[in-house]
Amino acid sequence: MKVFIIAGEASGDKLGAAMMKGFKEQTTQEIEFIGVGGALMEEMGFTSLFPMEEISLMGISEILSQYRHLKRRIGQTASAVLKEKPDVLITIDLPEFSFRVANLVKQTSNIPTVHYVAPTVWAWRPARARKIAKYIDHVLALFPFEPPLMQAAGMSCDFVGHPVIDDPIATQQDINDFRSQFGLNSAPVLLCLPGSRRSEIKRLAPVFEKSLAKVKAVHPQMNVVLPAAPSVAELVLDTVRHWVHKPIVLDPREFTLDQASNLKRAAFKSADVALAASGTVSLELAVNQTPMVIAYDMNWISRQVIGRMLQVDSVNLVNLVSNTRTVPEYIGKACQPVAIASAICDVLEAPTTQIKAMQSTVERLKSPISTPGISAAKSVLDFLKSR
Repeated sequence: MKVFIIAGEASGDKLGAAMMKGFKEQTTQEIEFIGVGGALMEEMGFTSLFPMEEISLMGISEILSQYRHLKRRIGQTASAVLKEKPDVLITIDLPEFSFRVANLVKQTSNIPTVHYVAPTVWAWRPARARKIAKYIDHVLALFPFEPPLMQAAGMSCDFVGHPVIDDPIATQQDINDFRSQFGLNSAPVLLCLPGSRRSEIKRLAPVFEKSLAKVKAVHPQMNVVLPAAPSVAELVLDTVRHWVHKPIVLDPREFTLDQASNLKRAAFKSADVALAASGTVSLELAVNQTPMVIAYDMNWISRQVIGRMLQVDSVNLVNLVSNTRTVPEYIGKACQPVAIASAICDVLEAPTTQIKAMQSTVERLKSPISTPGISAAKSVLDFLKSR
């Protein structure tokens, strides 16, 4: 059996690796994995056509600025799929790239196509699902409310669970060791999470700095911890060097992979509150029962386009999955230090309602069978059998 997988971001690489493991557990067939992926997928026996970082982009302007290069990689990837003639093409998230490849493949072949991470048609354009159905046959959904939307558009779809639910959580001993290692006092810990992309950090850092300064004025002993992603660690260090209130930066380059992962888990569990960019990080915080405030802004073009397309009143996944609006959000024009700082202080004083919403979210995102990786692999195999 030959499986062609496309992943373009760290989160997709993680999903892909777990699904590859699931395939090996779900079938006795010999499986050849090919495509585009990262280090975790390569550990499972995979050679990427090119570095997946080349296709990891976020925002309208970023995509436009790299359009020519992306177009070449799209053509190259589609050609590789057609040449290899796999039993299935599985694209993971990254719709700007994945859907264009799938569309090209479907134009000249009948190769079954599966997309992992349902497109957020519920947030942007509901009619888009019908367009996607022209080149995607089956969808693996991370959220339980998504299958009916995909099925209504003509695609089969299974809820497979969200992988963040199975992430390990720091123990009390891990927390104690963490606080001791970094000399944290008994005051509250604020987790600062300005994103994992260079464009996000450059745009959000000034707002986060001012917000934290206002929080420190109210809670002068507050500990601020910033876990940096490896790809942006140098930028983060350069950025916070000029902050009046410098956070403790967890630079993963100073530790082994396991040590860095353990420190990040301990930081998430130790925190009393978090200031975070929008995204799946909110689910990581939910798993750790860490209350949060979400703040995010984008360039002017992206803000105008996305503002007109948005179909929901919240972009926070805890709010959406729990069907509450307990997590404060400051998006676009609302991404202002005074309001953000006030919300952080409020959440710190009264976290109970948000914690209940996080508990509900975690329960609703659990995989229907075993792990999300196994559920995803089983869903694909069942889909292929039904054809």
